[in-house]
Amino acid sequence: MNDLVRKQLYITREQENMLKKKAEKMGVTQAELVREALDSHTYTIDYSRRNTHQWEEEIKYIESERRGLKEPQKGRTWKREELYDR
Repeated sequence: MNDLVRKQLYITREQENMLKKKAEKMGVTQAELVREALDSHTYTIDYSRRNTHQWEEEIKYIESERRGLKEPQKGRTWKREELYDR
């Protein structure tokens, strides 16, 4: 057997029940079924690259707002005690 690495993951109850039944029916461990599933599906699943367009737009907006500041903020201009006077 190959060098094994321990991993933990969360699955739904439905997945757990299905995995347990399938492993019992096939006479193998649940872990073996998971490894086989990973082996057979890892290279066939094609995840398209995540759409980063919205994040790029957000970064542009934040940078434009930062450029619009006349002076960089140097911290707060009030004291804690002033809050209690309100």
